[in-house]
Amino acid sequence: MNQRKWDIWTYDFPQKGPHPVVLISHPDRCASGKVVNVLYCTSQRQQRPAQPHEVLLNSADGLEWETFCRCDLIYAVAADDLRERRGRVSRERRRAIARKLVVIFGLLEQV
Repeated sequence: MNQRKWDIWTYDFPQKGPHPVVLISHPDRCASGKVVNVLYCTSQRQQRPAQPHEVLLNSADGLEWETFCRCDLIYAVAADDLRERRGRVSRERRRAIARKLVVIFGLLEQV
């Protein structure tokens, strides 16, 4: 399977069922790792604005409807369990997701 960072796939979560996920692992891990890091996404059926920990994805990212990408929890999933490549996150939204991850996880704080 040709998995790349920033691709959007479907993953069947045990408690939530199938949902889109954004692949955020390092490109080497995406290409050959057995486990990869993903962000959980859910459709915007609620017609609400994105929460501070979410980025709104849409057809520019290859999705059929508006979808919230949650950036406050990173899931480690088996790469072989990713199904159906759905799209690829646009450059603008990659930057937005990266900024949220930096802020949420305090990645620029001095140790």
